[in-house]
Amino acid sequence: MTQTTRRPAAFFDLDRTLIAINSAFVYARHERRAGRISALQFLKASAWMGLYHLSLVDMERAFAEAVRHYRGQSADSLRERTREFFNDHVLKTVQPGAEAVLERHRTQAHPLVLLTASSPYMSKLAAEHWQLDAWLSNRFPIDEQGALRGIFERPICYGPGKIFWAKTWAEQAGVDLQASYFYTDSYSDLPMLLEVGHPRVVNPDPRLRREALRRGWTIEDWSS
Repeated sequence: MTQTTRRPAAFFDLDRTLIAINSAFVYARHERRAGRISALQFLKASAWMGLYHLSLVDMERAFAEAVRHYRGQSADSLRERTREFFNDHVLKTVQPGAEAVLERHRTQAHPLVLLTASSPYMSKLAAEHWQLDAWLSNRFPIDEQGALRGIFERPICYGPGKIFWAKTWAEQAGVDLQASYFYTDSYSDLPMLLEVGHPRVVNPDPRLRREALRRGWTIEDWSS
């Protein structure tokens, strides 16, 4: 397929964009209450999430430690626990303004793509809920017995890594990133915002708001 026949797509971040929460932090709190992680692990996760929103964390190092905790656990079990968490804690935090934007892109026949640093289990559930065309997230390899190996595929779907996964998918789907849209709240997504032709900033963190104002990017409020 030639560049001239490629179509635009609409990419969406998940946390604090389509939903109003940081699902990783809420999930860590949920796991702590269930006794599946220690108090120290929860404190570490909380610190990482705080630094994440300031774009100051070594995300790959933090992610590696978090994923290692689940080594040897059944992928099916984690998938089911994530489904329960999604239904009980995530669905009620959907941003009110998200659906109208998704529908607008649907009417223009733009593929709708979730692009997130979340787990594959959370991402698949979100894509099913919004009836998205694809989801791109971090991937957790499993062994022959269906247990998590405690590692993730590189590059991490975060920061510049989002460009890698988006480009890989776009090449296969016949999508032109320069004609595409990306919606996010986080300054850590600046590389991907610069990669698309139509960057859209949603309820942004302070650093991204300043950057968006400086560049004249569209800022949207999906909270009402």
